[in-house]
Amino acid sequence: MTDSATHPNQHLQTLWLCEAVRLREEHTGQLEDSEACRKARSSQGSLAERLQVRGLFLARRDGLVAALQHWLHGARLALWLLVFTAIFSGVVLAKTALGGNPEAINIFWALSGLIGLNLLSLLAWCVSFLFTKQSSSPLSQLWLWLSNKLARDARAAQLAPALLVLLQRHNLLRWGLGRLLHGWWLIALSTALITLIALMATRRYGFVWESTIVASDSFVLLVHSLGTPAAWFGFAVPTTELIQQSSLHALAGEQARQIWASWLLGMLLIYGVLPRLVLSVLCEWRWRRGVKSLTFNADDPVWQPLHERVQPSSERLGVVDAAPATLSSTTAGSHLAGHAAVLVGIELDDSISWPPEHPAKIRDAGIIDTREQRRHLLEQFSAHPPARLLITCNPQRSADRGTLHLIAELSRTATQTRVWLLDVDAPDERLTYWQEQLDALNIEHSRAAPWSWLEQAND
Repeated sequence: MTDSATHPNQHLQTLWLCEAVRLREEHTGQLEDSEACRKARSSQGSLAERLQVRGLFLARRDGLVAALQHWLHGARLALWLLVFTAIFSGVVLAKTALGGNPEAINIFWALSGLIGLNLLSLLAWCVSFLFTKQSSSPLSQLWLWLSNKLARDARAAQLAPALLVLLQRHNLLRWGLGRLLHGWWLIALSTALITLIALMATRRYGFVWESTIVASDSFVLLVHSLGTPAAWFGFAVPTTELIQQSSLHALAGEQARQIWASWLLGMLLIYGVLPRLVLSVLCEWRWRRGVKSLTFNADDPVWQPLHERVQPSSERLGVVDAAPATLSSTTAGSHLAGHAAVLVGIELDDSISWPPEHPAKIRDAGIIDTREQRRHLLEQFSAHPPARLLITCNPQRSADRGTLHLIAELSRTATQTRVWLLDVDAPDERLTYWQEQLDALNIEHSRAAPWSWLEQAND
Protein backbone atom coordinates (compact mmCIF):
# COMPACT_ATOMS: atom_id res chain seq x y z
CA MET A 1 0.00 0.00 0.00
CA THR A 2 2.94 2.30 0.17
CA ASP A 3 3.68 2.06 -3.54
CA SER A 4 2.06 4.66 -5.75
CA ALA A 5 1.64 1.97 -8.41
CA THR A 6 -0.95 0.19 -6.28
CA HIS A 7 -4.65 0.79 -6.77
CA PRO A 8 -5.26 4.57 -6.62
CA ASN A 9 -7.96 4.25 -3.95
CA GLN A 10 -5.68 2.13 -1.75
CA HIS A 11 -2.87 4.63 -2.13
CA LEU A 12 -5.28 7.45 -1.27
CA GLN A 13 -6.36 5.58 1.86
CA THR A 14 -2.71 5.05 2.85
CA LEU A 15 -1.96 8.77 2.63
CA TRP A 16 -5.26 9.51 4.34
CA LEU A 17 -4.41 7.30 7.33
CA CYS A 18 -0.92 8.81 7.61
CA GLU A 19 -2.45 12.29 7.60
CA ALA A 20 -4.99 11.26 10.27
CA VAL A 21 -2.17 9.99 12.50
CA ARG A 22 -0.26 13.24 11.95
CA LEU A 23 -3.27 15.37 12.87
CA ARG A 24 -3.84 13.28 15.98
CA GLU A 25 -0.22 13.77 17.05
CA GLU A 26 -0.51 17.48 16.29
CA HIS A 27 -3.39 17.79 18.77
CA THR A 28 -2.41 15.27 21.46
CA GLY A 29 1.38 15.07 21.20
CA GLN A 30 3.61 12.41 19.69
CA LEU A 31 2.36 8.85 20.05
CA GLU A 32 4.43 6.00 21.48
CA ASP A 33 6.00 4.85 18.20
CA SER A 34 9.17 2.91 19.06
CA GLU A 35 7.94 -0.28 17.39
CA ALA A 36 6.55 1.65 14.41
CA CYS A 37 9.88 3.41 13.88
CA ARG A 38 11.77 0.12 14.15
CA LYS A 39 9.62 -1.37 11.42
CA ALA A 40 10.08 1.75 9.31
CA ARG A 41 13.87 1.63 9.68
CA SER A 42 14.01 -2.10 8.93
CA SER A 43 11.97 -1.63 5.72
CA GLN A 44 15.08 -0.14 4.03
CA GLY A 45 12.83 1.95 1.79
CA SER A 46 12.97 5.61 0.88
CA LEU A 47 12.18 8.28 3.44
CA ALA A 48 8.63 8.64 2.11
CA GLU A 49 8.06 4.87 2.25
CA ARG A 50 9.39 4.69 5.82
CA LEU A 51 7.08 7.49 6.94
CA GLN A 52 4.16 5.60 5.41
CA VAL A 53 5.20 2.35 7.14
CA ARG A 54 5.23 4.22 10.45
CA GLY A 55 1.89 5.88 9.83
CA LEU A 56 0.17 2.65 8.74
CA PHE A 57 1.52 0.74 11.73
CA LEU A 58 0.20 3.36 14.16
CA ALA A 59 -3.11 3.49 12.28
CA ARG A 60 -3.56 -0.28 12.56
CA ARG A 61 -2.43 -0.37 16.18
CA ASP A 62 -4.81 2.41 17.27
CA GLY A 63 -7.80 1.15 15.28
CA LEU A 64 -7.81 3.83 12.61
CA VAL A 65 -7.90 1.29 9.78
CA ALA A 66 -11.14 -0.19 11.12
CA ALA A 67 -12.46 3.32 11.81
CA LEU A 68 -11.74 4.26 8.19
CA GLN A 69 -13.82 1.35 6.94
CA HIS A 70 -16.67 2.44 9.24
CA TRP A 71 -16.34 6.01 7.94
CA LEU A 72 -16.40 4.85 4.31
CA HIS A 73 -19.49 2.77 5.04
CA GLY A 74 -21.15 5.83 6.60
CA ALA A 75 -20.06 7.94 3.62
CA ARG A 76 -21.71 5.51 1.21
CA LEU A 77 -24.93 5.59 3.22
CA ALA A 78 -24.81 9.39 3.27
CA LEU A 79 -24.27 9.40 -0.49
CA TRP A 80 -27.34 7.24 -1.04
CA LEU A 81 -29.36 9.59 1.17
CA LEU A 82 -28.23 12.52 -0.99
CA VAL A 83 -29.20 10.60 -4.14
CA PHE A 84 -32.65 10.07 -2.69
CA THR A 85 -32.99 13.77 -1.85
CA ALA A 86 -31.86 14.66 -5.39
CA ILE A 87 -34.54 12.45 -6.93
CA PHE A 88 -37.16 13.83 -4.58
CA SER A 89 -36.07 17.41 -5.30
CA GLY A 90 -36.28 16.79 -9.05
CA VAL A 91 -39.86 15.57 -8.77
CA VAL A 92 -40.77 18.57 -6.61
CA LEU A 93 -39.14 20.99 -9.10
CA ALA A 94 -41.16 19.61 -12.01
CA LYS A 95 -44.48 19.50 -10.15
CA THR A 96 -43.95 23.00 -8.76
CA ALA A 97 -43.13 24.40 -12.21
CA LEU A 98 -46.40 23.05 -13.62
CA GLY A 99 -48.42 23.80 -10.50
CA GLY A 100 -51.49 26.05 -10.50
CA ASN A 101 -54.04 26.25 -13.30
CA PRO A 102 -52.92 23.75 -15.99
CA GLU A 103 -54.69 25.75 -18.67
CA ALA A 104 -52.64 28.91 -18.01
CA ILE A 105 -49.10 28.04 -16.86
CA ASN A 106 -46.96 31.17 -16.67
CA ILE A 107 -43.98 30.28 -18.81
CA PHE A 108 -41.70 32.69 -16.89
CA TRP A 109 -42.53 31.17 -13.51
CA ALA A 110 -42.22 27.64 -14.87
CA LEU A 111 -38.77 28.35 -16.32
CA SER A 112 -37.53 30.13 -13.18
CA GLY A 113 -38.80 27.29 -10.97
CA LEU A 114 -36.96 24.71 -13.06
CA ILE A 115 -33.54 26.32 -13.52
CA GLY A 116 -33.46 29.45 -11.34
CA LEU A 117 -32.03 27.89 -8.17
CA ASN A 118 -29.70 25.73 -10.24
CA LEU A 119 -28.26 28.78 -12.01
CA LEU A 120 -27.73 30.59 -8.70
CA SER A 121 -25.91 27.53 -7.30
CA LEU A 122 -23.84 27.28 -10.46
CA LEU A 123 -22.91 30.96 -10.27
CA ALA A 124 -21.89 30.61 -6.60
CA TRP A 125 -19.70 27.60 -7.45
CA CYS A 126 -18.01 29.45 -10.31
CA VAL A 127 -17.28 32.47 -8.09
CA SER A 128 -15.84 30.29 -5.32
CA PHE A 129 -13.85 28.32 -7.90
CA LEU A 130 -12.23 31.49 -9.24
CA PHE A 131 -11.56 33.26 -5.96
CA THR A 132 -11.05 30.46 -3.40
CA LYS A 133 -9.27 27.11 -3.34
CA GLN A 134 -11.95 25.02 -1.67
CA SER A 135 -15.18 25.54 -3.67
CA SER A 136 -17.12 24.11 -0.73
CA SER A 137 -20.91 24.10 -0.55
CA PRO A 138 -23.64 23.40 2.02
CA LEU A 139 -24.28 20.11 0.21
CA SER A 140 -20.69 18.91 0.70
CA GLN A 141 -20.76 20.02 4.34
CA LEU A 142 -23.99 18.05 4.80
CA TRP A 143 -22.40 14.95 3.28
CA LEU A 144 -19.36 15.17 5.58
CA TRP A 145 -21.60 15.68 8.61
CA LEU A 146 -23.77 12.69 7.68
CA SER A 147 -20.70 10.54 7.03
CA ASN A 148 -19.35 11.26 10.52
CA LYS A 149 -22.72 10.59 12.13
CA LEU A 150 -23.34 7.34 10.26
CA ALA A 151 -19.80 6.06 10.91
CA ARG A 152 -20.65 5.67 14.64
CA ASP A 153 -16.97 5.34 15.59
CA ALA A 154 -15.32 7.81 17.94
CA ARG A 155 -11.91 6.94 16.47
CA ALA A 156 -13.07 8.40 13.13
CA ALA A 157 -13.14 11.96 14.49
CA GLN A 158 -9.85 12.90 12.77
CA LEU A 159 -10.63 11.18 9.45
CA ALA A 160 -12.81 13.86 7.83
CA PRO A 161 -10.42 16.74 8.72
CA ALA A 162 -7.47 14.61 7.56
CA LEU A 163 -9.16 13.96 4.22
CA LEU A 164 -9.85 17.65 3.68
CA VAL A 165 -6.26 18.62 4.58
CA LEU A 166 -4.82 15.93 2.30
CA LEU A 167 -7.00 16.88 -0.67
CA GLN A 168 -6.37 20.58 -0.14
CA ARG A 169 -2.60 19.99 -0.07
CA HIS A 170 -2.76 18.21 -3.44
CA ASN A 171 -5.30 20.65 -4.99
CA LEU A 172 -7.95 17.93 -5.20
CA LEU A 173 -10.50 19.28 -2.75
CA ARG A 174 -12.37 21.45 -5.25
CA TRP A 175 -12.64 18.56 -7.70
CA GLY A 176 -13.76 16.07 -5.06
CA LEU A 177 -16.44 18.38 -3.71
CA GLY A 178 -17.34 19.39 -7.26
CA ARG A 179 -18.09 15.76 -8.11
CA LEU A 180 -20.55 15.68 -5.25
CA LEU A 181 -22.24 19.02 -5.98
CA HIS A 182 -22.60 18.68 -9.76
CA GLY A 183 -23.56 15.02 -9.47
CA TRP A 184 -26.37 15.91 -7.08
CA TRP A 185 -27.71 18.63 -9.38
CA LEU A 186 -27.36 16.37 -12.42
CA ILE A 187 -29.55 13.72 -10.78
CA ALA A 188 -32.07 16.32 -9.57
CA LEU A 189 -32.39 18.06 -12.96
CA SER A 190 -32.49 14.78 -14.90
CA THR A 191 -35.27 13.61 -12.61
CA ALA A 192 -37.08 16.91 -13.16
CA LEU A 193 -36.76 16.48 -16.94
CA ILE A 194 -38.15 12.94 -16.83
CA THR A 195 -40.96 14.02 -14.51
CA LEU A 196 -41.77 16.99 -16.76
CA ILE A 197 -42.06 14.72 -19.78
CA ALA A 198 -44.29 12.32 -17.84
CA LEU A 199 -46.58 15.16 -16.67
CA MET A 200 -46.85 16.68 -20.13
CA ALA A 201 -47.55 13.26 -21.65
CA THR A 202 -50.46 12.58 -19.28
CA ARG A 203 -52.03 16.04 -18.84
CA ARG A 204 -52.99 18.99 -21.05
CA TYR A 205 -51.16 22.24 -20.26
CA GLY A 206 -51.56 25.68 -21.73
CA PHE A 207 -48.83 28.34 -21.53
CA VAL A 208 -49.04 32.08 -21.24
CA TRP A 209 -46.71 34.95 -20.40
CA GLU A 210 -47.66 38.12 -18.56
CA SER A 211 -45.73 41.28 -17.81
CA THR A 212 -46.51 44.88 -16.92
CA ILE A 213 -43.10 46.38 -17.72
CA VAL A 214 -41.62 44.04 -20.36
CA ALA A 215 -42.73 44.83 -23.93
CA SER A 216 -43.71 42.02 -26.25
CA ASP A 217 -40.76 42.73 -28.56
CA SER A 218 -38.31 42.29 -25.70
CA PHE A 219 -39.98 39.05 -24.69
CA VAL A 220 -39.82 37.78 -28.27
CA LEU A 221 -36.10 38.54 -28.39
CA LEU A 222 -35.55 36.80 -25.05
CA VAL A 223 -37.44 33.64 -26.07
CA HIS A 224 -35.62 33.43 -29.40
CA SER A 225 -32.18 34.06 -27.86
CA LEU A 226 -32.66 31.44 -25.15
CA GLY A 227 -34.18 28.95 -27.58
CA THR A 228 -31.47 29.11 -30.27
CA PRO A 229 -29.10 26.55 -28.58
CA ALA A 230 -32.10 24.27 -27.92
CA ALA A 231 -33.07 24.46 -31.60
CA TRP A 232 -29.71 22.89 -32.49
CA PHE A 233 -30.85 19.78 -30.63
CA GLY A 234 -34.23 19.69 -32.38
CA PHE A 235 -36.37 21.48 -29.81
CA ALA A 236 -39.06 23.83 -31.12
CA VAL A 237 -38.86 27.61 -30.75
CA PRO A 238 -42.11 29.65 -30.74
CA THR A 239 -42.60 32.07 -33.63
CA THR A 240 -42.98 35.81 -33.08
CA GLU A 241 -46.70 35.60 -33.76
CA LEU A 242 -47.18 32.70 -31.33
CA ILE A 243 -45.27 34.53 -28.59
CA GLN A 244 -47.31 37.71 -29.02
CA GLN A 245 -50.60 35.80 -28.98
CA SER A 246 -49.55 33.94 -25.81
CA SER A 247 -49.29 37.26 -23.99
CA LEU A 248 -53.05 37.68 -24.16
CA HIS A 249 -54.28 34.21 -23.23
CA ALA A 250 -53.22 30.58 -23.33
CA LEU A 251 -53.69 29.27 -26.85
CA ALA A 252 -55.99 26.30 -27.16
CA GLY A 253 -54.35 24.89 -30.26
CA GLU A 254 -52.56 21.57 -29.99
CA GLN A 255 -49.56 22.79 -31.94
CA ALA A 256 -49.09 25.88 -29.74
CA ARG A 257 -49.10 23.73 -26.59
CA GLN A 258 -46.53 21.33 -28.05
CA ILE A 259 -44.22 24.15 -29.18
CA TRP A 260 -44.20 25.80 -25.76
CA ALA A 261 -43.75 22.40 -24.05
CA SER A 262 -40.83 21.58 -26.36
CA TRP A 263 -39.24 24.98 -25.71
CA LEU A 264 -39.53 24.52 -21.94
CA LEU A 265 -37.98 21.03 -22.09
CA GLY A 266 -35.16 22.41 -24.23
CA MET A 267 -34.47 25.16 -21.69
CA LEU A 268 -34.20 22.61 -18.88
CA LEU A 269 -31.85 20.41 -20.90
CA ILE A 270 -29.61 23.19 -22.27
CA TYR A 271 -29.35 25.42 -19.20
CA GLY A 272 -29.84 22.82 -16.52
CA VAL A 273 -28.81 19.27 -17.34
CA LEU A 274 -26.01 19.82 -19.87
CA PRO A 275 -23.89 22.29 -17.82
CA ARG A 276 -24.04 19.99 -14.80
CA LEU A 277 -23.19 16.97 -16.97
CA VAL A 278 -20.15 18.73 -18.45
CA LEU A 279 -18.93 19.91 -15.04
CA SER A 280 -19.52 16.46 -13.51
CA VAL A 281 -17.41 14.82 -16.21
CA LEU A 282 -14.71 17.50 -15.81
CA CYS A 283 -14.56 17.07 -12.01
CA GLU A 284 -14.54 13.28 -12.31
CA TRP A 285 -11.70 13.39 -14.85
CA ARG A 286 -9.63 15.79 -12.76
CA TRP A 287 -10.33 13.76 -9.61
CA ARG A 288 -9.26 10.44 -11.13
CA ARG A 289 -6.19 12.01 -12.69
CA GLY A 290 -5.24 13.67 -9.39
CA VAL A 291 -5.72 10.51 -7.32
CA LYS A 292 -3.51 8.51 -9.70
CA SER A 293 -0.72 11.07 -9.36
CA LEU A 294 -0.85 11.34 -5.56
CA THR A 295 2.55 11.13 -3.93
CA PHE A 296 3.84 11.28 -0.39
CA ASN A 297 5.99 14.39 -0.17
CA ALA A 298 8.43 13.58 2.63
CA ASP A 299 10.06 17.01 2.22
CA ASP A 300 6.88 18.80 3.28
CA PRO A 301 7.59 20.74 6.52
CA VAL A 302 4.80 18.87 8.35
CA TRP A 303 6.85 15.65 8.16
CA GLN A 304 10.23 17.15 9.09
CA PRO A 305 10.02 16.28 12.85
CA LEU A 306 9.73 12.56 11.98
CA HIS A 307 12.68 12.31 9.60
CA GLU A 308 15.24 11.48 12.29
CA ARG A 309 12.99 8.83 13.86
CA VAL A 310 12.55 6.75 10.71
CA GLN A 311 15.87 7.52 8.99
CA PRO A 312 18.69 8.64 11.29
CA SER A 313 21.18 11.18 9.96
CA SER A 314 24.01 8.65 10.14
CA GLU A 315 22.09 6.42 7.78
CA ARG A 316 21.49 9.22 5.31
CA LEU A 317 25.03 10.58 5.47
CA GLY A 318 26.90 7.29 5.62
CA VAL A 319 29.67 6.16 7.98
CA VAL A 320 31.74 9.07 9.27
CA ASP A 321 34.15 7.39 11.71
CA ALA A 322 35.96 4.12 11.18
CA ALA A 323 34.56 1.20 13.11
CA PRO A 324 36.61 -0.05 16.06
CA ALA A 325 38.46 -3.34 15.76
CA THR A 326 36.26 -5.00 18.37
CA LEU A 327 32.76 -4.22 19.57
CA SER A 328 31.81 -4.72 23.18
CA SER A 329 28.28 -5.95 23.66
CA THR A 330 26.29 -5.93 26.83
CA THR A 331 22.99 -6.06 25.04
CA ALA A 332 20.83 -9.13 25.38
CA GLY A 333 20.70 -11.03 22.11
CA SER A 334 23.59 -9.24 20.35
CA HIS A 335 24.39 -10.96 16.99
CA LEU A 336 21.74 -13.60 17.65
CA ALA A 337 18.95 -12.20 15.49
CA GLY A 338 18.31 -14.07 12.29
CA HIS A 339 18.85 -17.54 13.77
CA ALA A 340 16.12 -20.07 13.20
CA ALA A 341 15.40 -20.78 16.89
CA VAL A 342 15.97 -18.27 19.66
CA LEU A 343 15.36 -18.42 23.41
CA VAL A 344 14.93 -15.25 25.46
CA GLY A 345 13.95 -14.52 29.07
CA ILE A 346 12.03 -11.55 30.43
CA GLU A 347 12.80 -10.10 33.88
CA LEU A 348 13.76 -13.39 35.54
CA ASP A 349 14.84 -13.42 39.19
CA ASP A 350 18.42 -14.24 40.22
CA SER A 351 17.10 -17.40 41.83
CA ILE A 352 16.32 -18.84 38.39
CA SER A 353 19.28 -20.46 36.68
CA TRP A 354 19.95 -19.09 33.22
CA PRO A 355 20.38 -20.27 30.61
CA PRO A 356 18.46 -23.52 31.11
CA GLU A 357 19.70 -26.73 29.55
CA HIS A 358 18.62 -26.69 25.92
CA PRO A 359 19.56 -28.30 22.59
CA ALA A 360 22.71 -26.95 21.00
CA LYS A 361 20.91 -25.68 17.89
CA ILE A 362 18.91 -23.19 19.95
CA ARG A 363 20.55 -19.81 20.47
CA ASP A 364 20.32 -18.00 23.79
CA ALA A 365 19.44 -14.29 23.56
CA GLY A 366 19.84 -13.77 27.29
CA ILE A 367 17.51 -11.98 29.70
CA ILE A 368 15.87 -8.66 28.96
CA ASP A 369 16.01 -6.47 32.06
CA THR A 370 16.57 -2.94 30.78
CA ARG A 371 14.99 -0.66 28.20
CA GLU A 372 18.27 -0.55 26.25
CA GLN A 373 18.41 -4.33 26.02
CA ARG A 374 14.80 -4.38 24.89
CA ARG A 375 15.40 -1.77 22.18
CA HIS A 376 18.49 -3.45 20.75
CA LEU A 377 16.94 -6.90 20.64
CA LEU A 378 13.74 -5.64 18.99
CA GLU A 379 15.74 -3.79 16.36
CA GLN A 380 17.78 -6.90 15.57
CA PHE A 381 14.70 -9.11 15.41
CA SER A 382 12.91 -6.56 13.22
CA ALA A 383 15.81 -6.64 10.75
CA HIS A 384 16.29 -10.45 10.91
CA PRO A 385 13.16 -12.18 12.29
CA PRO A 386 13.70 -15.60 13.88
CA ALA A 387 11.62 -18.51 12.61
CA ARG A 388 10.66 -19.63 16.13
CA LEU A 389 10.96 -17.62 19.32
CA LEU A 390 10.51 -19.01 22.84
CA ILE A 391 9.90 -16.35 25.48
CA THR A 392 10.53 -17.46 29.06
CA CYS A 393 8.55 -15.81 31.88
CA ASN A 394 8.33 -16.29 35.63
CA PRO A 395 4.61 -16.68 36.59
CA GLN A 396 5.50 -15.68 40.16
CA ARG A 397 5.81 -12.10 38.89
CA SER A 398 2.71 -10.14 37.97
CA ALA A 399 1.82 -9.91 34.28
CA ASP A 400 1.86 -6.11 34.08
CA ARG A 401 1.06 -4.09 30.98
CA GLY A 402 4.72 -3.39 30.19
CA THR A 403 5.64 -7.08 30.18
CA LEU A 404 2.63 -8.05 28.08
CA HIS A 405 3.38 -5.25 25.63
CA LEU A 406 6.98 -6.48 25.28
CA ILE A 407 5.76 -10.05 24.67
CA ALA A 408 3.40 -8.77 21.97
CA GLU A 409 6.20 -6.76 20.33
CA LEU A 410 8.57 -9.72 20.35
CA SER A 411 5.89 -12.03 18.91
CA ARG A 412 5.36 -9.67 15.98
CA THR A 413 9.05 -9.96 15.02
CA ALA A 414 9.08 -13.78 14.81
CA THR A 415 7.35 -16.14 12.42
CA GLN A 416 6.06 -18.23 15.35
CA THR A 417 6.15 -17.46 19.06
CA ARG A 418 5.44 -19.39 22.24
CA VAL A 419 5.69 -18.45 25.90
CA TRP A 420 7.21 -20.78 28.46
CA LEU A 421 5.74 -20.16 31.91
CA LEU A 422 8.36 -21.66 34.19
CA ASP A 423 7.17 -24.58 36.29
CA VAL A 424 7.67 -22.85 39.63
CA ASP A 425 5.39 -22.39 42.62
CA ALA A 426 3.04 -19.54 41.81
CA PRO A 427 -0.39 -18.53 43.18
CA ASP A 428 -3.22 -20.03 41.15
CA GLU A 429 -4.83 -16.62 40.64
CA ARG A 430 -1.61 -15.16 39.19
CA LEU A 431 -1.02 -18.18 36.94
CA THR A 432 -4.60 -18.00 35.68
CA TYR A 433 -4.20 -14.30 34.95
CA TRP A 434 -1.02 -15.00 32.94
CA GLN A 435 -2.83 -17.62 30.88
CA GLU A 436 -5.84 -15.37 30.25
CA GLN A 437 -3.66 -12.47 29.10
CA LEU A 438 -1.61 -14.67 26.77
CA ASP A 439 -4.81 -16.15 25.34
CA ALA A 440 -6.05 -12.61 24.69
CA LEU A 441 -2.83 -11.98 22.73
CA ASN A 442 -3.36 -15.24 20.77
CA ILE A 443 0.05 -16.52 21.91
CA GLU A 444 0.49 -20.21 22.74
CA HIS A 445 1.93 -21.01 26.16
CA SER A 446 2.91 -23.99 28.24
CA ARG A 447 4.44 -24.89 31.62
CA ALA A 448 7.02 -27.19 30.06
CA ALA A 449 9.75 -26.05 27.71
CA PRO A 450 8.73 -26.94 24.10
CA TRP A 451 12.23 -27.85 22.93
CA SER A 452 11.02 -30.18 20.17
CA TRP A 453 8.86 -27.39 18.69
CA LEU A 454 11.74 -24.93 18.89
CA GLU A 455 14.18 -27.33 17.19
CA GLN A 456 11.90 -27.67 14.17
CA ALA A 457 13.11 -24.26 12.99
CA ASN A 458 16.50 -25.81 12.20
CA ASP A 459 15.11 -28.62 10.07
